[in-house]
Amino acid sequence: MELFHAVLLMLLMIGFSHVISRFIPAIPSPLILIALGAVVALLPSGVHLEMEPELFFILFIAPLLYNDGKHTPRRELWRLRAPILLLAVGLVFVTVLVAGYAIHWLIPTIPLPAAFGLAAILSPTDAVAVGALAKRIHMPETLLRLLEGESLMNDASGLVAFNFAIAATVTGVFSMTHAIFSFLVIAIGGLLVGSIVALLIVWFGVMLRRGGLEDVTLHMLIQILTPFLLYLIAEEIGVSGILAAVAGGLVHAIERDRVDSSMLRLNIVSNNTWSVLLYVLNGLVFLLLGLQIPHVTSVVLRNASINNTQVFIYAALIFLLLVVLRFVWTFIFTRNQRMFGVEQKQGQEMPDYKMLLLTSLGGVRGAVTLAGAFSIPYVLRSGEAFPERDMMIFIAAIVILISLVVSSALLPLLAKRKEAPAEQNWLEQQARIRVLQAAIEVLKTEQKPENEAAAISVMTDYQKWVQEESYLSNTYDSGQPRCRDTELELRLTAIAAERRCIEKMVANGSADAEHAAKVTELLDQMELVLTKRSRIGRVIIKMFMKKLFIRDRKKIMNHYEAREAMKGLKICMCQSAIAELGEQKRPEIETETNYVISQYKQMLGRLSLLQGSRASEDLEQNDMKKEMYWVAIQAERDMVQTLYESGEITRELASGLRGTIRDRETAISEIM
Repeated sequence: MELFHAVLLMLLMIGFSHVISRFIPAIPSPLILIALGAVVALLPSGVHLEMEPELFFILFIAPLLYNDGKHTPRRELWRLRAPILLLAVGLVFVTVLVAGYAIHWLIPTIPLPAAFGLAAILSPTDAVAVGALAKRIHMPETLLRLLEGESLMNDASGLVAFNFAIAATVTGVFSMTHAIFSFLVIAIGGLLVGSIVALLIVWFGVMLRRGGLEDVTLHMLIQILTPFLLYLIAEEIGVSGILAAVAGGLVHAIERDRVDSSMLRLNIVSNNTWSVLLYVLNGLVFLLLGLQIPHVTSVVLRNASINNTQVFIYAALIFLLLVVLRFVWTFIFTRNQRMFGVEQKQGQEMPDYKMLLLTSLGGVRGAVTLAGAFSIPYVLRSGEAFPERDMMIFIAAIVILISLVVSSALLPLLAKRKEAPAEQNWLEQQARIRVLQAAIEVLKTEQKPENEAAAISVMTDYQKWVQEESYLSNTYDSGQPRCRDTELELRLTAIAAERRCIEKMVANGSADAEHAAKVTELLDQMELVLTKRSRIGRVIIKMFMKKLFIRDRKKIMNHYEAREAMKGLKICMCQSAIAELGEQKRPEIETETNYVISQYKQMLGRLSLLQGSRASEDLEQNDMKKEMYWVAIQAERDMVQTLYESGEITRELASGLRGTIRDRETAISEIM
């Protein structure tokens, strides 16, 4: 039960870290997870799990690299094979050689072979960090693909170099010829074994489908087990299990591209399943890292023979050396691409020093480094204790933390670039279109014979909104970005016009007072959301509880006359708001005014379309449409979060998109 409680607690911490990162986006999730892991380990009854390197590699690294292999462009990977090998292999061995001598010079108590081992385990970069870097800054295409390919391969080269260095330390015997030959066998063998086994698994899946076994759950289970089988088989043969997992991912990507139409649903299920698995695995990796750090640091900090300040300085200097080596190596590649077999395209920009610095700082070390450090044996063959084992693990942990902190602090500052106002407008409109298109794609997957009419109706609305956003994208190219504060003032002005319209209609007897009160309550809630963002949750809970405790729902939904009257009232309100905004239009706020007017026109068009049609629809059809709308709205929110987490949109734009989705949700709840 103790292990179960530990796993349950870590899963809860992963969810908690996601909540924290939503409110404090400036701090990257890995740092939050590491901090939570350290806090859990420091509690009196905290969790302490021993890191078992072999279990760690098969349980975490194999599926993560397998997934990376699935999503790496294969043509680019092959085209850049020479420079990728120079970085994934050449840079690793240069790092081992240069940093190894430097570590031994800084800390003479660490033998030279052991120093080479520490340098080797510090050389691989974290694949997740490379992906995050690529999404957050503008990077030349060739350099981007090069770094992605490097991150797939350098784990294996770093671990192989590490194993040879540690073996030399333990046995006192080392042969360069044997090491090079063994490395080639392990690396090439891993790629071959991974490819062959993956092809056999693909063939097995095809045979199952031809035999009539097209069950998505079964094929999804095969996919989940594949990286573990690849790793185990390769390691059992004596070749690289990590490269076998990467090769298997590449083979699976080929199968996914060629899959027949009957298994398209498998791709959808696969993407959703793997997104959850990767989220949990990535979270557990950094949590485990955080759990180990208190124990690692306490061993060194309590050792009276070790100068703690000096050790921190050593770790900082080693990290700086790794960055410099990476900068120099990348500089050599980018300035001499022809020498590495890469033809520079005509008009392609040469990366400047700022871009090279970003690339160098983006080489974040991760949990692979710490897992490798923990695999250092306790004793030598002679029976003596392994020299400075605790210090080596401590330095590895500190270098990991420094790389994470430095990258999270400096990369956003260095990568930040000021976009032109017209570009801001264009990016925002494109983001809105992508959010709407995501809803359409989800509606297509949810469409079934029983809800086909409802799904098509909702998709038609979303397609119309996409067309309107595309039109706005072409017409709002004034070069002036929309001002959020001005837009908020215009929205409040429009709400005030709606209130005056309600009061006038009640006064002249053209609107029922009860209907007017209901609509006014919705306006109050909208105004509260716009002016006091911190109380959004309270408004949502209030609306939910109100719907939850409506007893005679069917009776209410059948009051078509009342609903039609309210729709007529809302049409007049929208017309009043549009007229008021038209009077408020001035050249300096034309972009914001046009945008708010366009949203009211969208609502007005939908209200006019639905007026008089509800009487012919039954309750079941109405419920289906509502369900489709909520599915689509959730898909919109998911896409906004995806765009934000990938760095494609800013926090301010994400907030604006969420506000638009809330407006759409409110409008739909009013008219359904």
